[in-house]
Amino acid sequence: MKDQNCGYCTRKQELLDGFGIYVCDLEASVLVLFKEQSHPGRCIVAYKEHAGDMTELTGEERSAFFADVNRVAKALHAAFHPDKINYGSYGDTSGHMHFHLVPKYKDQAEWASTFAMNPEKVFLTQPEYDAIIAKIKANL
Repeated sequence: MKDQNCGYCTRKQELLDGFGIYVCDLEASVLVLFKEQSHPGRCIVAYKEHAGDMTELTGEERSAFFADVNRVAKALHAAFHPDKINYGSYGDTSGHMHFHLVPKYKDQAEWASTFAMNPEKVFLTQPEYDAIIAKIKANL
């Protein structure tokens, strides 16, 4: 089922504009670059259908979704060489199951603590976003 008012479901950029940029579809999910880039490469992997929680998926669907999360994590490691990737799943505001993949670096102030959900610090130009997206796609 698709929700026509959901950017993850429709991939409509105008619905994603407040926080992200559509990157591509994966097997079971959609990949979105998080616009706030204080953690270079931070992105979101959202399930393709409008599911609110992983308990709504079959075992096969859940496995395919987590395979996509793993695929993106490997791409982020290859592209940006973080010391660790943090994974966050917060669905209480969007109602659509998704994971934030947040590359973390030991030399950052947030090392050894939970990443800030939206620190509103680092926004880029479109060419800079395009370069990050190209690096991620090259490693998927």
